[in-house]
Amino acid sequence: MANQPKVTPQVVEEFLGDVAPLAEQIGSAQGLLALGGAAASRKFHHAADLPSLRGFLRDYQAQILVPLELSAICRAHGHASRGEIRELIELDRQLAHEPLLQRFATASQRVGKTQLKRLRPLRDQRLVQRYLRAVQAGEAHAWHTVVYGLILSLYSLPLRQGLLSYARQTTRGFICSVARRGKLTERECVGLLDELSADFPAAVNAIVGSIASPPPLLPG
Repeated sequence: MANQPKVTPQVVEEFLGDVAPLAEQIGSAQGLLALGGAAASRKFHHAADLPSLRGFLRDYQAQILVPLELSAICRAHGHASRGEIRELIELDRQLAHEPLLQRFATASQRVGKTQLKRLRPLRDQRLVQRYLRAVQAGEAHAWHTVVYGLILSLYSLPLRQGLLSYARQTTRGFICSVARRGKLTERECVGLLDELSADFPAAVNAIVGSIASPPPLLPG
């Protein structure tokens, strides 16, 4: 982007600091209905050991984190980097039609709007200002994943690192919410987080590669 603002590490730190509470919102009884109904909610809230929590988190990663959240962040980053405001807004609108995201849309958009407002002083960033106006006019929703992708692009932060940080912080939020119920030790929490995080690099590389790859040429 032209006139790139000065990179301030706290921008991303503040955003990721809001991700953990959002994960707890997703992990609420209401949010878990999006992952497959009451069975999923019971599976999470009655997680009394590592195998049951591990199973839930792997389902979440396979159904939402990787295909929806990380993908949205990557696509938003691409649109913002190319100055494609219309495409960015259209991506935002598309997420509103994802059934698995509806149960925690309010929490997601609350985080997104909070972060987007912090970018309001960047008057010379036309894409940011146009997206902000679209949200204020009700033409976009400020999904937190779209805003995060925008932030990564705005400050020219490494995309893969940003995706990995998001995935790890979100997973930590789930684990901590269970740990606070006294069902996991600190050692178990750290071990499970490291175990699940081991799969993130391959998933991130696949997403970045698939979105960055140009469409195949038509024959003839």
